[in-house]
Order: sequence, then structure tokens, then C-alpha cells
Amino acid sequence: MRVLHAVTLHSPSHAFGGPVRVALNLAGGLRARGHEARLLALGEGFPDPWPTSVEGVPAKLFPARRILPLGFSGMTSPALLASAGRLVRDADVVHVHLARDLVTLPVALAALRAGKPLVLQTHGMVDPSGKLLAKVLDAVAVRRLLRGADAVLYLTPHEREALDAVVGGPLAGAVRLVNGTPAQAERPAPAGPPRILYSARLQARKRPVDFVDAAPAVLAVHPQAHFVVAGPDEGELGAVRVRVSELGLEGRFTVPGALSTAEVQAELRRAHVYVLPSVDEPFPMSVLEALSVGVPTVVTHSNGLASDIASAGAGRAVTPGPAGVAAAVLDLLDPGTNAKAGAAARELAAAAFSMDAVLDTLLSVYGKVLR
Repeated sequence: MRVLHAVTLHSPSHAFGGPVRVALNLAGGLRARGHEARLLALGEGFPDPWPTSVEGVPAKLFPARRILPLGFSGMTSPALLASAGRLVRDADVVHVHLARDLVTLPVALAALRAGKPLVLQTHGMVDPSGKLLAKVLDAVAVRRLLRGADAVLYLTPHEREALDAVVGGPLAGAVRLVNGTPAQAERPAPAGPPRILYSARLQARKRPVDFVDAAPAVLAVHPQAHFVVAGPDEGELGAVRVRVSELGLEGRFTVPGALSTAEVQAELRRAHVYVLPSVDEPFPMSVLEALSVGVPTVVTHSNGLASDIASAGAGRAVTPGPAGVAAAVLDLLDPGTNAKAGAAARELAAAAFSMDAVLDTLLSVYGKVLR
């Protein structure tokens, strides 16, 4: 089976975050099972020659052109748009990681026009919005695509409700598909001074400054602890650096910027605790990756994985803000608690979020849309 996975942007800094990680994990898993899966996306920041594959997945990347000052929504490629019809016709199934942008919407529309089996996966990126651009795109394309797709994949009941609200009624063809993560080798037993990791986009909703503000309470108990704030900047890097400086903690923080996949894995294997203090986070891949390595994880109650983590004992779910984060980190730095939570984290990742289980569900969806 030939499957085309279309996502907005791939870059060395992983600026687009989770949807690209999900697309690569799914495409790689499909290829491991003998299917021909490919990636289609804009590209940005690559040195010449541009890659023709990403992590073993054949990829067609088109240079991104920013035509509107709207972040990812304002990026496109005339060459990609001109090629979309041919690319979707070459696929048996077109799987679009849909956002309100000028890449995934045109590709999905091309698949709909060509009569190709179309699977949409929205990653929490399509929800009711009062913004003018969102209203225009919903009227022109989004509702038509959600109603016309053969299947729409959602992560959580909250996302399903949001999609129903966008289309104005119950969405036909909706299927729940959780994110999965490939199995990873277990991290070594933590050694040395505590190392606490944040590895995600530096964006206001993800609250990296809360991570910084939690540090003094942790350092009061563990004065040699070290904190890592890693990820591409989306507006909060300056605030992070200013707050670290205001607290006089330059020697206790490392801010390395965007990390490669291999570098993220290396940091996870050194971490005692992983923290993602974001609010309204649908289903973060960075948390799944931490769990798969066996790193106890701190999230807020509005995180889509909070109840799973809390009930499994794989970390802690807290009220947003530095105080809750600090208390949870201190709890998880107890060696016995850390070891127990780390084992629970790996067990949770393997039992509930394995790629094998996700791929079984996805291939069932593909089989139905092909029929």
C-alpha cells in the first residue's frame, strides 16, 4: 500500500513540533510493516543538498516561502501546490496532518478532488476560533474537508467535541487514534546531581518560564541540581533568559536551543525528571518520549496525558504554576520514588502508547477507507 503523509513543515530544529514527529513515527512504522509510506512537507533551514529522506522515510520537501506574517499559517510553496495533484494521485491513501494553513489544506483538497481515500489527523490544531482567517478557511475549505474525508482521527474526547463544533454537528467517520512512540532502551539509573529537563517549543502556552520559576524551590533542597531548557524559540526564549538572569541562576541552567532527535534522546537518558508545564496540551509527543525512556514526568491537569500519568504513577499531574511544578519535582527526586515512577513510565508507554497498537488501529482505518 502506498501512503502519502502530508504535514506542514519539517526543519532541522523541529520547529513544527509534534505533528511531524507523529507523521514520521507512523510512516516509519508502516514501512517496517512492508508498506510504501512517504512524507510531503515544506522544508526550511536545511543546508544543500536537501535531504530526500528523514529517519529512513522517503521525503519530498519543498522550500518554504512566507507569504503572510502568520507564523506557520502564512507559509506555502508554489511548487508544492503545483505538484499536489500528481503526488496524491500516486498514493493509495492520502493521510493529511491537517492544520489551518496553506500546505495541508490544498493537499487535502487535491485528494478530495482526485477521489483518493483521504484520512485527516488534526492533532488538536482545528478547533472553534473567532479569528477572521480561521473563519474564512473554515468556510472555504475546513468544513468541506472534515465532512468529505473518509476518516478523521482525533486524540481526545475534547478534540472530538471541538471538531463537531467546527462542522456544526456530529462528525461522521471519526476514529480515536492516540499518539504512539517507538520502544526505547531504558535509561541508566540516574546518577550525579539532579538534572531536570524541559524539551519542547519555547512558546507561551507551554509556559517555560514556569519551569524557570520552579527552580529556586528545588535548589533550596538540591543546591547542585541542574536545569535544561531545550527547544526551538517561538517567542519565549528572551523571557526565559531574562528570568534566569533575574534569579541569578545562570550557573544552574543550560539553554541549548533546538535539539536533534538524537540529542533529545541523549538528554532524556541523563534526566532525573522531565517537566512540561504547558496548559491545554492535547497529547504531547515529548512526554511520550520521556515515558518510553523511563523518565518520571510532571505535567499539568489540562494535559491530555495527565490522567494516564497520574493513575499509573508514572509522574505527577499538577495545577499550573511554579509551585506545583516544584513540589512534584522534589517528590520525584526521592531515589525510591524516582525508580518506581520510572518503571511505571516505561510500562505505561509500552502498554498504552506502543507503535504496534497504534499501527494496528491505523491499518484498520486504512483498510476501511480503501474498501
